[in-house]
Amino acid sequence: MAVETRAFPAPLALPRHVAIIMDGNGRWASARGLPRAAGHARGAEAARGAVRAASELGIEILTLYTFSSENWRRSAEEVDDLLGLLRYYLGRELDDMHRNGVRLRMIGERDRLPVDLRERIAHAEALTAGNDAILVQVAVSYGGRDEIVRAARRLAEEGAAGRLRSGDIDEAAFAARLDTAGIADPDLMVRTGGEMRISNFLLWQAAYAEFFFTDRLWPEFAKADLEAALAAFSRRERRYGARAA
Repeated sequence: MAVETRAFPAPLALPRHVAIIMDGNGRWASARGLPRAAGHARGAEAARGAVRAASELGIEILTLYTFSSENWRRSAEEVDDLLGLLRYYLGRELDDMHRNGVRLRMIGERDRLPVDLRERIAHAEALTAGNDAILVQVAVSYGGRDEIVRAARRLAEEGAAGRLRSGDIDEAAFAARLDTAGIADPDLMVRTGGEMRISNFLLWQAAYAEFFFTDRLWPEFAKADLEAALAAFSRRERRYGARAA
């Protein structure tokens, strides 16, 4: 009698680095008759869940777009709410993240942040610097164009000081002056909330990233949604400009 055999699917090819544009907090709150602050608070909870899920699924690097350089144009009340949430979670969640091996790193224009928040960020980075379960980059006061301009300015200053020749400037030299210096570029970029744009996020680094867009509002984003994005990634062929075989 023939023995029935079952073919099991091959393990998913995981991206090393996942970057997420967390969109939809305000719409989630409006749909429920709640203030925008409630949406941001729920979104912060979703971010905590995303860190946990990414670590469990074996992602090495997770970058979260938390507060953009354009967000400074919002009302003073909403800006205070957003920065207050960051303060709160750096206080409440830091010890737990440290125990779970999370390494925290902030990218963005720190000089625009309040002094006390910069101090909290520096403390969190120093405390978790030796952790290796997952690297979580939090983009705060961040804009891709601004990051590129700041990197170009550093190169110009080094050139003017005689520390760098024009012939030394290549892609590697430029990348070394970005906020993400030394960190692998994202393999997969996820955007929630139904919009299909990258909104000035990791413009240089996302040159060869795969993209996954979902209508799910960020406060509703769960582990199953991240798994769906990873499954979609695993079905794609990444050729980096080369022809298909």
